[in-house]
Amino acid sequence: MGEYVTPLVVGVGGRAGVSVAEVCALVEETLRGAGLATGSVTALATVESKTAEAGLAGAAERFGVPLVGYSAERLAAIVVPHPSDAVRDAAGTSSVAEAAALAGGGDLLVPKRRSMAATCAVATAQAHDLRHHGDAEVLDAGEALVDLAVNVRTDTPPQWLRRRIADCLGDLAAYPDGRAARAAVADRHGLPVERVLLTAGAAEAFVLIARALGAVRPVVVHPQFTEPEAALRDAGHRVERVVLSAEDGFRLDPAEVPEDADLVIVGNPTNPTSVLHPAADLAQLARPGRTLVVDEAFMDAVPGEREALAGRMDVPGLVVLRSLTKTWGLAGLRIGYVLAEPSVIAKLAAAQPLWPVSTPALVAAEACVAPAALAEAEAAARRIAVDRAHLLAGLAEFDEVTVAGVAEGPFVLIKVAGAAEIRTRLRALGFAVRRGDTFPGLDPSWLRLAVRDRATTGRLLQALDHALALTTRSP
Repeated sequence: MGEYVTPLVVGVGGRAGVSVAEVCALVEETLRGAGLATGSVTALATVESKTAEAGLAGAAERFGVPLVGYSAERLAAIVVPHPSDAVRDAAGTSSVAEAAALAGGGDLLVPKRRSMAATCAVATAQAHDLRHHGDAEVLDAGEALVDLAVNVRTDTPPQWLRRRIADCLGDLAAYPDGRAARAAVADRHGLPVERVLLTAGAAEAFVLIARALGAVRPVVVHPQFTEPEAALRDAGHRVERVVLSAEDGFRLDPAEVPEDADLVIVGNPTNPTSVLHPAADLAQLARPGRTLVVDEAFMDAVPGEREALAGRMDVPGLVVLRSLTKTWGLAGLRIGYVLAEPSVIAKLAAAQPLWPVSTPALVAAEACVAPAALAEAEAAARRIAVDRAHLLAGLAEFDEVTVAGVAEGPFVLIKVAGAAEIRTRLRALGFAVRRGDTFPGLDPSWLRLAVRDRATTGRLLQALDHALALTTRSP
């Protein structure tokens, strides 16, 4: 493991026509004077009206980092040490460089520096917001948005499942009894019931794992769902990351995981990359004394659930997490489960509060693992595969858009210049998409799109075409 370097954001401003050479020289001189490395810069940031300025955009390209634009209103609300009335009158904020550097939430390291036509300031980059999830894109929206930010299947829960849940409401006076649901989950995976633990969604399982298993060197494979790392950090663990590369299609090389890691967490298929790792590669991560946690929350959206490890008893230390909230539209009910060795299940259960899963959630769990429901989920997975192929074909028509990796889940991760602006424009056109920069390993140029039906995808592609055209023409 190399020495950790604090990531930096450089706020930049410039007069019209400022050259790339002048901006780069100012930034390099400022960093050198502060004893900071250019390689630690993760982004240049400025006011939105300046993102098309050739000197700033070219400097970002030369440093190999994105140029992030913030609205003048947002920057104007940030307190800066060196405000200027002239700058406020011209740009809408009292210091473009300092405010843009601070907009990510970090601390100012180097205040504003000037050259003839450029300014810059340096701040620490904010750590990834591990608590940001797709629902934040649609909460309090105040307008009708097509939700492509949350990976819950549309038109769910189905009517038959709603009726099953409604029929149990007369039993709410009694304490929940999870025995039938636990047995049904065990039967679904061909496991002894002692290897099953029902949880209030997969999120509770991550908290239990962080608190009950006593890991010394936990490692999380990123980019992936951020809740596992957040839970580990909340429990006082120092978390190491193995960050997969877009250039390699976000594929996992088991050799990248430190040999002495005693807890490894990986998603499959992985949110947000949509990459499905081979089960054999994941099994290679198993070691004596290591707990291998595989988050299979989206595995039932993969036809045939190929590459699944759920139900395997030959992989030592294996813990598989499943969620019933995505395919069945039960995010508000909170239901999932853990599959693991009986000794691990016992430790996790001991850390749970009494009656952690409600009666309606237990009824839903039993219903969703019944043979008829599994057949319905398989049919839905096959439809998703067809709809995803249609989305990918449409995205391939845009030269500005890149899809890294082979998508196998009910969502697609795309890279596009000016993603923050594209996301804002899509929202104005009625579509909510998931920002990617809150996932470790991704920068602000990534967006996640949920797979929807062909008609919805067609409208999205038209909106994306419009958003890209507006972004290209913006001053």
